[in-house]
Amino acid sequence: MTTDALRNPGPVVDLPADFADWLTLREPADAAARATDLVDRVRARLTGNPLVVHDLGCGTGSMGRWLAPLLPGPQHWILHDGDAGLLARAAADLPPAAADGAPVTVETRRGDLTRLTAADLAGASLVTASALLDMLTAEEVERVVAACAGRPVLFALSVVGRVRFDPVDALDAEIAGAFNDHQRRTVGGRSLLGPDAVDVAAAAFVRHGADVVLRPSPWRLGPKEPDLFEEWFAGWLDAACEQRPELVGPAGAYARSRRADVAAGRLSVLIDHRDLLALPTVNP
Repeated sequence: MTTDALRNPGPVVDLPADFADWLTLREPADAAARATDLVDRVRARLTGNPLVVHDLGCGTGSMGRWLAPLLPGPQHWILHDGDAGLLARAAADLPPAAADGAPVTVETRRGDLTRLTAADLAGASLVTASALLDMLTAEEVERVVAACAGRPVLFALSVVGRVRFDPVDALDAEIAGAFNDHQRRTVGGRSLLGPDAVDVAAAAFVRHGADVVLRPSPWRLGPKEPDLFEEWFAGWLDAACEQRPELVGPAGAYARSRRADVAAGRLSVLIDHRDLLALPTVNP
């Protein structure tokens, strides 16, 4: 499984095992990319004892493993996903203690993330998600934002459609454009937002009276991350060729050249993402 766009956050389904493998492979790059200054901002606004954190589309639990040790005090994490295996894996591997040694407890909820309501998130101190927004439609983003409104929200690692290779190849921009079109495709009657999602979500939070902060959270891949580069690159290229079949021919030589470059230690790539923090407006 090499592209998160293949995951539908709505239906309650059991995903193939390689999706969990993909999430595990990308976790170090995710952790390195996350915008840590947003944690400082959200920490100052958290209330509740224990803190109650709802993690939407938790996957294998990478957000909890990264964030729980950065927050003080007792925490109760409520993990949401449509896949039973991912929920079990995440619940078994969250850190047992917060930044100050206070206990971290966990519960899981399996269901359709796109149908969550404010009642489902009642009592939340914080709502989080990683790599979720770009898999949603405009309508689904509006519903998720409405459900989260009025409480702190940290949505991390949304793709924004910018990929920069060093050195540059003439086909980079064309492949990237085709991939972005693939991210925006209509599948199963759902028109995905892809790289437009974070801007749509930011605007929706503002309409709901939140203060929004956006930060870059790019992956930086190269010869030191050969396995992740290969999985990402294969999925990126396959999606582009699926979207524009005329790229299949030139993509062969392009792929061989890029793989040779990374194996020789002369290629790096920046895959841009955005982290979004939405905080209820504080009236003076």
